[in-house]
Amino acid sequence: MAPDCEVEGGVAAPIDTQGLRGKLTPDAPLAKLVWFKAGGKADWLFEPADAEDLKEFLQRLEGNLPVMALGLGSNLIVRDGGVPGVVVKLGKSFADVAIDEATCVVDCGAGAHGILVASAARDAGVAGLEFMRGIPGTVGGFVRMNGGAYDREVSDVLIDCTVVMPGGQCLTLPVADLQYTYRHSALPDGAVVISARFQGQPGDPAAIGAKMDAIGEARENSQPLRTKTGGSTFKNPPGKKAWELVDAAGCRGLRMGGAQVSEKHTNFLLNVDNATSADIEGLGEEVKRRVYEHSGVELEWEIQRVGRP
Repeated sequence: MAPDCEVEGGVAAPIDTQGLRGKLTPDAPLAKLVWFKAGGKADWLFEPADAEDLKEFLQRLEGNLPVMALGLGSNLIVRDGGVPGVVVKLGKSFADVAIDEATCVVDCGAGAHGILVASAARDAGVAGLEFMRGIPGTVGGFVRMNGGAYDREVSDVLIDCTVVMPGGQCLTLPVADLQYTYRHSALPDGAVVISARFQGQPGDPAAIGAKMDAIGEARENSQPLRTKTGGSTFKNPPGKKAWELVDAAGCRGLRMGGAQVSEKHTNFLLNVDNATSADIEGLGEEVKRRVYEHSGVELEWEIQRVGRP
């Protein structure tokens, strides 16, 4: 028999945890779970045992606290005051990838990394998902944010996704219901993506692998991958490249506190010296100001910023 939900520190839980099987942690540090390695704590961090455990947890919560799903933490600034309510972190039980080779449908758990999805599709001779090799994150984040890279995005390949709503209701939503735009979907706050299905097409594994290798090499050569960063900071304005606008505004290498604009790729911010999230976000706002002053273009954040200042 699986043990009941573990609650650390003897703190009173916000709900009855009897029969739940996941782990519920109060005042949970989030800095170690995000790429920037900065930011405050979650009031509560819930790591469900599986989808049924998550549904039961959210049903008992009854929408009384805000809920935020956390994937790989690669496109996220967690503000220094922490995140109110419950942060849901999906584990290994949500990371399976299954492929129907006859239909080229790839069925993924929301916790599966992009490189795992692309590699599994390659091995099965399914093309069309190679671009996921270039997105640092998990399927849940891709689906919510319409993640993309190298001229493709999730809206091009998504069939449908399964989500658990704040009250515990489980829904399967076709791609049309998500009303995708650039790095945005209509998924409501508090909805947790638990799985998604993608449509590929037949392909040669060697050719698919070669394309993935080229994507990996391009990322390695152009992006500061081995640093504390958050991926692309700003959305590309129509017909323009954010990094070019940032560079032209003289922001390459610009610092604020422990945060710096990357000299390798100017649309990346870095934590170079124990930066606070306020340093990182403040630097981003200063870059936006300088770009607007120089070119008249108002950059929009691509990185998500959450929590209390």
